Amino acid sequence: MKLFLKVALFTVVVPGTFAGLLPVLIVDDRTIAGGATPGLACGLFAFGLVIYLRSAWDFAVIGRGTPAPMDAPKRLVTRGFYRYTRNPMYVAVLTVVMGWAALFGAAVLAGYAIGLFVLFSLFIRLYEEPRLAREFGKEYATYVSQVGRWLPRR
Repeated sequence: MKLFLKVALFTVVVPGTFAGLLPVLIVDDRTIAGGATPGLACGLFAFGLVIYLRSAWDFAVIGRGTPAPMDAPKRLVTRGFYRYTRNPMYVAVLTVVMGWAALFGAAVLAGYAIGLFVLFSLFIRLYEEPRLAREFGKEYATYVSQVGRWLPRR
C-alpha cells in the first residue's frame, strides 16, 4: 500500500505539474477551440492517461518501485506498454500535453511539448539509460536492442 501511495504522490506532483498545471497556466484564459478538436483532445487525454496509469502500475507491481528516480524499480519492467517503447510514461505526458494543445488550438502548447521532449530526451540519455545499463547490464542491453526509445519497432 505504501508503494502505491508513493506512486500516486509522484504522479500528482511531477506528471500532474508538467501535463496538467503548466499547460493550463500557459493557456491562461483562452477559450476552447471549436470543431472536432475537443473530441481529439479527449482522445489524447484518455490515451495518455491509460498509458501512464498502466505503466506506473507495472513499475509498482513488476518493478517494485516508483517513477521517482530516487525510488526506481528494482526489476527491469518490460511488459505492458514497455513492450512497445522504453519510455511510455514520457510518451503519456507528451500525449496529454498535445491534448491540451488541441483543446485550445494553442501552438504555444505544441512548442511546450517540443521543449519537454528535448528535456526528457536529455534526461533519458544522460541519466536514465546509463543508470539502467549499470543496474541491469545484459538484460537492459537486450531490451534496448528490441524496443525503441520512443516509437515501437517492427
